[in-house]
Amino acid sequence: MGRDLDKERFSEAEFARFGERLEEQLGTLRALLDRPGFGQGPTTLGAELELFLIDEKGRPLPRNQEVRTALDDPRVVLELGRYNLEINLTPVPLAGRPFSAMGAEIQETLLKADGAVEGGGALPIGILPTLGTGDFTRQAISDENRYRALSRGIRRLRVEPFLVVIDDLELQVEDVVLEAANTSWQVHLRTPPERFARLFNAAQLATGPVLAACGNSPLFLGRTLWEETRIALMEEAADDRDVERRFRKDGRVTFGSDWVHEGAYELFERYVRDYDPVMPDMSSDGELAELRLHQGTVWQWNRPVYDPGDGGHLRVEMRALPAGPSCADMIANTAFLIGLTLACAEHDLTGYRFAEAYQNFYRAAQKGLDARLSWPGRECELPAADLVLALLPEARAALLGAGVAADEADRALAVIEQRVRLRRTGSVWQREALERYDGDVERLVRRYRELALSGLPVHLWR
Repeated sequence: MGRDLDKERFSEAEFARFGERLEEQLGTLRALLDRPGFGQGPTTLGAELELFLIDEKGRPLPRNQEVRTALDDPRVVLELGRYNLEINLTPVPLAGRPFSAMGAEIQETLLKADGAVEGGGALPIGILPTLGTGDFTRQAISDENRYRALSRGIRRLRVEPFLVVIDDLELQVEDVVLEAANTSWQVHLRTPPERFARLFNAAQLATGPVLAACGNSPLFLGRTLWEETRIALMEEAADDRDVERRFRKDGRVTFGSDWVHEGAYELFERYVRDYDPVMPDMSSDGELAELRLHQGTVWQWNRPVYDPGDGGHLRVEMRALPAGPSCADMIANTAFLIGLTLACAEHDLTGYRFAEAYQNFYRAAQKGLDARLSWPGRECELPAADLVLALLPEARAALLGAGVAADEADRALAVIEQRVRLRRTGSVWQREALERYDGDVERLVRRYRELALSGLPVHLWR
């Protein structure tokens, strides 16, 4: 999804030919994954940070093209909404001091992006509280063919508008632009093919308790909803299934419905089998270009990535974490997620009920630290806060086992521990600020920006 397309309209014949190409490239992918030595190399960590652009009042500012031009930085790309940008961070080795390197780059690029917005700024936040229904028109879509093609492709499948329903919120939508309400901190972990299934399943299990500890999206259209409203909103906004004919269990944005048993190919095959193409572009001659483009339009909360770079390799992309609140928070969230994933990957999880991991994920999104979560080896459900504290030593041990410096791991995980003990997530801060400012969301956003740019972790915000 990173490159633009040559056009935005496609014929039915092009959709059919694209589907045939996907089937062909599945065979190519299988041969690549079976090749001796494929994907071997050091374990690396990468990330994508999505940002909102705001004006001086704290409202969404639809000027991403101008800001990207001013930045003139290849790491910065346009996102779906004109008020969104994405920063692609430089991959770093997991061994050593990955979090220090990543944190320095986050802070540097965040400050640069903020400084490039004339009469406003940039901020990392799951959902911008000042968004209104007028920010979700087709005119709010970024001026690139790929996003107009995505909009057309989803509408081709989802013929009629339908209601987005989250708790007491009901909103009729006609276009995929509602996705732009959500910004995330997406973490990538490189893995050899033979370890993919275990690491992917481990990420599925780990995401629940990690998400419970890092909620940052409680407000949308004047309502206080889930601790991580992004999860429900994204799933509803990009659902291409016809209301009358639910021809598959999972929507286009999904947690999934089972463990992976064989490896990455199993997921790519599922994406081709179960999901119609929405952007049948065949203008690129890159390796497995069509398959990679199609895979980029199925937004599983954890999903596989095939990258032709460095001789070709696989990554697990972990997409569920919100952007923000600060650099220190995103680094802490990353350390906990990666450490817990590595710890869980030491076990074969396929004998554990997938439904438990599934429930954990949605309970964490709804209730945050107040959720009750289950865990392998524990007989009863625990409050999420208690489970997180109990799992931190396991995450630490796994990070050290992967070669992360001890003080590096301790510094990052200490932020999680303090946040949980004080019960001060980004969502908690936003709800308290909303009350403190008598419902003035613009003032809330302006204060949030000041604190986010300071780099202080959210449990120290006042």
